[in-house]
Amino acid sequence: MLKTKRSFRNIAIIAHVDHGKTTLIDHLLRQSGTFRKNQNVNTRIMDSNEIEKERGITIFSKNCSIEYKGTRINIVDTPGHSDFGGEVERILSMVDNVLLLIDAVEGPMPQTRFVTRKALKLGFKPIVVINKIDRSSARPEWAVNETFDLFDKLCATEEQLDFPIIYTSALHGYANENSKVRQGNMIPLFEAILKYVPVYKDNSNDPLKLQIISLEHSSYLGKIGIGRILSGRIKSLQNVVIMNGPEDKPNKAKVNQIRIFKGLDRILVNEALSGDIVLINGIEEIYIGSTICDPNKPNGLPMLHIDEPTLTINFMVNDSPLAGNEGKFITTRQIKNRLDHEIKNNIGLRIVQNKYDDSIYEVSGRGELHLTILIENMRREGYELSVSRPRVIFKTLNGEYCEPYENLIVDIEEINQGSIMQKLSYRCGNLKNMEINEKGRVRLEYRIPSRGLIGFQNEFITLTRGTGLISHVFEKYAPFYNKSKHDLGKRRNGVLISQYSGKAVAYSLWKLQDRGRLFINHNDLVYEGMIIGIHSRDNDLLVNPIKEKQLTNIRSSGSDEAIHLISPIKITLEYAIEFINDDELVEITPKNIRLRKRFLKENERKKTLRNKFI
Repeated sequence: MLKTKRSFRNIAIIAHVDHGKTTLIDHLLRQSGTFRKNQNVNTRIMDSNEIEKERGITIFSKNCSIEYKGTRINIVDTPGHSDFGGEVERILSMVDNVLLLIDAVEGPMPQTRFVTRKALKLGFKPIVVINKIDRSSARPEWAVNETFDLFDKLCATEEQLDFPIIYTSALHGYANENSKVRQGNMIPLFEAILKYVPVYKDNSNDPLKLQIISLEHSSYLGKIGIGRILSGRIKSLQNVVIMNGPEDKPNKAKVNQIRIFKGLDRILVNEALSGDIVLINGIEEIYIGSTICDPNKPNGLPMLHIDEPTLTINFMVNDSPLAGNEGKFITTRQIKNRLDHEIKNNIGLRIVQNKYDDSIYEVSGRGELHLTILIENMRREGYELSVSRPRVIFKTLNGEYCEPYENLIVDIEEINQGSIMQKLSYRCGNLKNMEINEKGRVRLEYRIPSRGLIGFQNEFITLTRGTGLISHVFEKYAPFYNKSKHDLGKRRNGVLISQYSGKAVAYSLWKLQDRGRLFINHNDLVYEGMIIGIHSRDNDLLVNPIKEKQLTNIRSSGSDEAIHLISPIKITLEYAIEFINDDELVEITPKNIRLRKRFLKENERKKTLRNKFI
């Protein structure tokens, strides 16, 4: 076992999504000597989760440490997407300063505003890192000015406005205090960390106080709590008490093992002191926000406050004709148990049972990505379920009916400006600012109701042909926008609905291509009420995808035309959830994602529609 060193710094890296946090950590680890010279190391090593690797984003915060000039620097890589803001908020309570990464091309983005506001509120003086200066379109001086303006708008103090600046290329592994220098190594950034990150006050002789910030689970060690020791010291096999808030009754417990981070490893230690970020195991009763205290002086800290969810989706059992063919966990009870387990570690979620149907669970989160990551994890674990269309959470504030609003920024080519502005106007977006740069691109900033953004991501990608950048973050609740003559965010096209069950036939699909775009291919299983495509018109259409070509004894001209099927639209989880309307569901299994009507039979749908207008 090792003894902990007392020369250390605790720092988090925060930024907007895809501004280079994880890539920067790669080079900090390499240049600090964490890896052997001949060691083969993958890029984006901190993104260890399978979904993180596939999508190229950070979802879960990760800890590591590096050694520089005898000082251990504990680094936390945080998620960049606004939907995981709850994760960022918790992490900031565990560190003494932050590296704020800003893209030299894009400048501050909506999530930059969100994380910066949290850091400034805690009194941090961020080290601003202008990244990607190696890009041909980089504008580092502009990015610095935009960052200063952002700090000013967020009511930063005079001291916070005088922030240190480091210019980096995380891709090529160099950092400098001068934006004109495009070579070197990461030493200037290491030095800035030692200079500007304060040393945590040593109060190791005070009573123990450790708040749990993150949780993990190991099949060997059980539940593992991660947090910083705020005061006192903790030893292996030490008797402690647990409190969930200041008013909670202390519960006796015993710490088993203590570990600290060294590089990417977790090193077993006998004892850890105030300021250390540690992992403890042996206590199954801990939750995020729990305080580990001295039994003689129990003093529970307030439970962590997280911004409230703004979006909700109904989770329910899969009752389609194909249910149970692929999944291991298909019952309501199994889905409930999985959601109960998730809420213990994912405190940004809220889960309640539907008051009209106890087999439906209303799962609320910070955004579509927050909820779809949970759904994707469940399907990979072998769950089958159906989910509804996302809907925003309304509130009554000061006697007024309110809805959530988002701050939206789109960066697009000038040629796409008209179509994007038209779509956002249709979705009740209010243009706040517009900038045109010399590269022929336009940056538009909007304030828009959250429900106006449901389904917009796919439309945006299509309109900009994949060349646009889009980002949004929750701003605040404001009075409900009821001036629109249409339902915001809802699909305007109808759908093609299968009238029969069986296997799709190429001949039928070929004939249906004139009616719209298809979601299925030849030989795919379909069932009555399943959505198999988008109708080219605004009404739903019943079709027969299993009808085979009628054979005749006489060969006529044109009877043997070649069948050419257009590739079907690939249904991803995000696409499916954004696509459906209120009377539709997404069927999710370990191997397939299907779209369907809530009521599979046509007479049931007509009956429901009649009752709606009675």
